[in-house]
Amino acid sequence: MAVQNSINTNPSIFAALRTLNSVNRSLDTTQNRVSTGLKVAGALDDASNFSIAQGIRGELKGLAAVTQGLNNAKGIGQVAIAGATGVSNLLTDIRAKLTELSNEGITTAQREILTSDFNQLLSQAANFIDNSVFNGVNLLDTGNVSVDVNTLSNLEGGTLTLSAQDLRTLTLSLAGGDVSSAANAQGVLANEFSNLESVVNSALGSLGAEVRALNLQTTFLEQISDATEEGLGNIVDADLARESAALTSLQVQQQLSIQTLGIANQRPQSLLGLFR
Repeated sequence: MAVQNSINTNPSIFAALRTLNSVNRSLDTTQNRVSTGLKVAGALDDASNFSIAQGIRGELKGLAAVTQGLNNAKGIGQVAIAGATGVSNLLTDIRAKLTELSNEGITTAQREILTSDFNQLLSQAANFIDNSVFNGVNLLDTGNVSVDVNTLSNLEGGTLTLSAQDLRTLTLSLAGGDVSSAANAQGVLANEFSNLESVVNSALGSLGAEVRALNLQTTFLEQISDATEEGLGNIVDADLARESAALTSLQVQQQLSIQTLGIANQRPQSLLGLFR
C-alpha cells in the first residue's frame, strides 16, 4: 500500500506519539515505585492486591493495639508482684517480732518496744501495698471486692486475666491484732499472720504465672506481626533492583521516542522541496 504524503495527516507522528506516551506512562509507574518502594501503592495499581493489603494493614494495627494492651497489663502485674514481694520480705521480720511477743519472759518495756517495731513493720507493709499502682490500678488493694484485670490477648476476642489479691484487708487485720500478752500474740501469729502469709504466697504464685502468660502471648503476637508484615511486603513492596534497571531502560526508550517523534515531525517539511 502506497504511503500518502500529506501535511494534514502524518501517520508516523501518530505512531511516534503512541510509543512516547506508552513509554512515559511506564516511566511514571516505575518512578513512583522507586520513590515509594511500593509496586502496589493504590487501587489503580492493582485493585485486588491493594484490597488484600489494606485488610492485612488493618490486622497489623489490631495486633499492635492488642500488644499495647498486653504491655499495659504486664506493667500492672509486675508492679503488683513487686509490692507483694516487698510484703513477703517483711513477713519474716514480722514473724520474728510476733514470736518474741509470744514469749512470756519479756518485760513490759520490752513488749512495748517489740510492739512498736511490729506496728512499724506493718505500716511499711501497708505502704508497699498502697504504692503498688500502675496506670491507676492496684491489684493488692481491692477493698474486699475482686476486681480482676481482663486483657484482650488476640484478634479473636480471647483474654488473659490478672487476678486481684486483697492484701490490704488482711494487713489491716494483722495490724489490729492484740499483742498485749504472750497468749494474745500467739493467737495473732496462728491466725491473722498465718492468713496474711498464706494469701501473700498465693498472690506471688498466681501473679507470677499470669504475668508469665502475658509475656509469652506478647512474644507470640510480635512473631505473628513480623510474619504478617513480611507477607504484606511480598504483596506490595517493589523490587528496587529490578525497578532501577527498568527505570534506566525506560529513560533510554523515552529519549529514542523523542528523537523518533522529531524525525516524524520533519517529514511534512520535505514536501516543500517539491514546490521549489
